[in-house]
Amino acid sequence: MIRMWIEKLFVAMGAQGEQAYKLTEAAMVVLIFAGAYLIYWVLRNYLLKVIHRVTLKTSNKWDDTLMESRVFHRALRLIPLAFIMLGLERLGPGEFELLKRAVFAAIILMAARSVEAFLNAVSEVYHSDTKSHRKPIRPLFQALLIVLYLFTGIFMISVLIDREPWHLFTLMGGLTAVTMLVFKDTILGFVAGIQLGANDMIREGDWIEMPKFGADGDVIEVTVNTVKVRNWDKTISTIPTYALISDSFKNWRGMSESGGRRIKRSICIDMNTVHFADEALLEKFQSMDLLKDYVVKKQEDINAANAERGIDLSATVVNGRRQTNLGIFRAYLLEYLRDNPKIHKGMTFLVRHLQPTPQGLPIEIYVFSSDKNWANYEGIQADIFDHILASIPEFDLRVYQEPSGNDLAALGKRG
Repeated sequence: MIRMWIEKLFVAMGAQGEQAYKLTEAAMVVLIFAGAYLIYWVLRNYLLKVIHRVTLKTSNKWDDTLMESRVFHRALRLIPLAFIMLGLERLGPGEFELLKRAVFAAIILMAARSVEAFLNAVSEVYHSDTKSHRKPIRPLFQALLIVLYLFTGIFMISVLIDREPWHLFTLMGGLTAVTMLVFKDTILGFVAGIQLGANDMIREGDWIEMPKFGADGDVIEVTVNTVKVRNWDKTISTIPTYALISDSFKNWRGMSESGGRRIKRSICIDMNTVHFADEALLEKFQSMDLLKDYVVKKQEDINAANAERGIDLSATVVNGRRQTNLGIFRAYLLEYLRDNPKIHKGMTFLVRHLQPTPQGLPIEIYVFSSDKNWANYEGIQADIFDHILASIPEFDLRVYQEPSGNDLAALGKRG
């Protein structure tokens, strides 16, 4: 009816025949676009605001993320585009075919952008969970977006040139080599992202070390092409995603998920100070709270074993079994660590000798602290070795330390 009224108006204005028809068609197109703009204006200024107010009132986070990712903004644009498409179809078959194809291509593009916004919102909601570090899905979604826009481009071109999209897919097959060259990093990153996710090798929030790229800190973002690491000095290292597959790196997640953090450090003892413990030294050790039960029981076992074998202990100190100051020192370290509430008792618990070196005999502490926080862990470790260094002289032992400038200067003065 509107079309007939517009055509009569143009006829009344002096237009005749074909001219009146073309002016009527053009006016109808203008009205369709004006109606579409009016619909979009109403949706943007009223419906979108209503949706925004509703999302603010809800307690869910996902609807706020959908709003911030502009999912609703992009989805609502499909309505006026669909209105234009339907309006042009009503003008009759064969009319404005090029314009129809352009509008249809715009609908395809806007639908793809709406899907992109939705996937970004899902990714944001998924990765915003700070209660637990999850597998990164950004690489997967980014790969999906690459495929999405590849198909979107093919379908848009096929619509615009009015050809079946399968012909374009055939053409793309011939351009495979060029595509692989141009998108080499993206393809490698996509494959690496699948392997990282399938094998659960890395997650956002993991502490990783990769000296080749100067990375030592927390993973803050995993994408198709890059992995971003915030180092402990607050710098950011960027690592190609495929490098995490082709090169080696250390992931500390196992430590974070375990019950403790490893303390593995040794002190070198001057081997010249190791000797058998005489009666006076044994009495001294028996006065130590952590050692008195051990020394008494151990000496009883040694006396019984020597008596059973009839060994003459007075002949030489190497006859029979005897306690040494170093052995008692190791027993003291074990009791001291067991008495420390900050040491995890259910994990590996060792005080051991290492291979003697020119710098002395290393005594290694191999235990786990219950507190995994870096600052607290360093404090626990420092307290333990402060105590060890201060207590070593009580066992007639001495820590090996290479001569310093002051030592050489003092030696020169004596000479």
